[in-house]
Amino acid sequence: MKVVAVRIDPAIERRLRLLAETTGHKPSFFLQQLIEGGISTLEEVWLPPGLLAQVRAGEIPEPTVSRGGPDLFDELA
Repeated sequence: MKVVAVRIDPAIERRLRLLAETTGHKPSFFLQQLIEGGISTLEEVWLPPGLLAQVRAGEIPEPTVSRGGPDLFDELA
């Protein structure tokens, strides 16, 4: 697994901590659940149909789009 860092609203962070403390899981467990459970919906909304079909077929191409600045998935030089 790869580690990523994200900025979240303090209220959301408190809710994650409450879930963690109440259930005995770590906050990262719940973030992983959210990502795994929601990525398909995001792909359906944001990916073009042809690319979505590739992803559904298990063919996940390397990203080629250049962004304006660094992102949390960019490799550090």
